[in-house]
Amino acid sequence: MSDTAKPLLIKRYASRRLYNTETSDYVTLEDIAGFIRDGREVQIVDLKSGDDLTRQYLLQIIAEHESRGENVLPIEVLTDLVRSYTTQAQSVVPEFLAMSFEMLREGQSKIMENMNKANPMAAMPGFEEMQRQQQAFMKTMMAGWPGVPKNEASPEDKDDLDEIKKQLAELQKKLSGMN
Repeated sequence: MSDTAKPLLIKRYASRRLYNTETSDYVTLEDIAGFIRDGREVQIVDLKSGDDLTRQYLLQIIAEHESRGENVLPIEVLTDLVRSYTTQAQSVVPEFLAMSFEMLREGQSKIMENMNKANPMAAMPGFEEMQRQQQAFMKTMMAGWPGVPKNEASPEDKDDLDEIKKQLAELQKKLSGMN
């Protein structure tokens, strides 16, 4: 089993500091969130008791992102989650959420797959450029999702970015000339 296939073990000391056992250094919640975004599984355990604290820390990471205005969970979903803790639905909700996220991951994979398959529209003028832009858009939208590899920008992407910057500068110049 490779190092990236097994969970990254983080130990919590009595001082509440978190210690990365792979790199032998202390980490923050944001570091842990970064490991997860990079596709790593993490396990956080209390050094003294051996209790698994992973769920507690993952919830804390989510709460911190939500409190900073990075709202991913609509208020209705949060409300339903609270309700599920006090109803018979409690046993169904975890399975439903797990299946929903699995469907989302499968859907994103299929979208990327279908974009790469031969398409009858390929004969249409400009299709390749449109497809390239769609792929760039999808990569940007899915950045950080588990299972989606991170790619460095290609020289072609950098050229596109330079072109977009140039066009933006020209537009700003025209707008300032209108005032």
